[in-house]
Amino acid sequence: MFLTYQDCFFYIFDNNFESDINLMNFTTKIPIQKSNFPIDYNSKIISIGSCFAENMGEKFEYFKFQNCVNPFGIIFNPISIENLINRAVNKIEFTEKDIFFHNDLWHCYEVHSLLSDTSSELMLEKLNKILHFFRTQIIEASHFIITYGTSWIYRNKVSNKEVANCHKVPQNQFDKEVLSVEIIEKSIEDSIKLIQKINPKCNFIFTISPVRHIKDGFVENQRSKAHLITALQKVVTLSLSKCNYFPSYEIMMDELRDYRFYADDMLHPSQSAIDYIWIKFFESYISENEFATMNQVCEIQRALKHRPFNPNSENHQIFLKKVNEKIRTLVSRYPQIQF
Repeated sequence: MFLTYQDCFFYIFDNNFESDINLMNFTTKIPIQKSNFPIDYNSKIISIGSCFAENMGEKFEYFKFQNCVNPFGIIFNPISIENLINRAVNKIEFTEKDIFFHNDLWHCYEVHSLLSDTSSELMLEKLNKILHFFRTQIIEASHFIITYGTSWIYRNKVSNKEVANCHKVPQNQFDKEVLSVEIIEKSIEDSIKLIQKINPKCNFIFTISPVRHIKDGFVENQRSKAHLITALQKVVTLSLSKCNYFPSYEIMMDELRDYRFYADDMLHPSQSAIDYIWIKFFESYISENEFATMNQVCEIQRALKHRPFNPNSENHQIFLKKVNEKIRTLVSRYPQIQF
């Protein structure tokens, strides 16, 4: 029998030391209070904001919650998020003056480049279809999750308007500036008021993206995050009955303070970090009554990914029959779930 490194380590010292080492805490834990408006399988969730909103949205999708993620693509700053909410709530459709032609494509400064198109007509039709869909989602939402990425914005020199995406237009056509805490605070408050205008029962969860925007500079990134955190704390403190703050940025900076929790670019969280933050989220924000259902969904998802050695074998047919029976049982309770 071979001794492991840990066996050897404990062999050198007495049993009391072994007990002490097992009690040691090698990371700082971020305290997170249980939500007073937990998410369940009847909840309707909108996730909007930075790429981390999409990371969380993928988790909601995997566990088959009712979730709408970034209908206009990834948006980083509070002003641009507010502008899209304002359009949806007040039914301000996109028109020809809102799009422009660049590098063989039509673009809109208010949305992500994934929505760019070769046809101006098709692009406007697509944008307005999404806009009406987004408004319907806002009206029906029980939870609105907003993930802010940065306080830095680019302002178009011609229109003097903030843009959500520069679409590779030369940088000399924009002025770059950092939003003040006061402007961010007002933007967040206005976003809440706009949503409550058509959905007064909606609950809000705010968070700061753990992605570091180093292209702005190391000090500038910290300044940017600090402005967001300060503004959010003011808003959330005044609206505790309807607003929560989830510390995804703080978890990444303190509990996961190690580069092994970053992706290859050393800026984005690794999959392990995303999974860890998700666990922290669902422990605090998802109703404990749904944990068993989540486990059932997970079992089905794993079974559906199973690749048999012989698809035509009797054993595999029995396996598929059992999986389909599990799906039918689950869908009978939650008709909105689809695999």
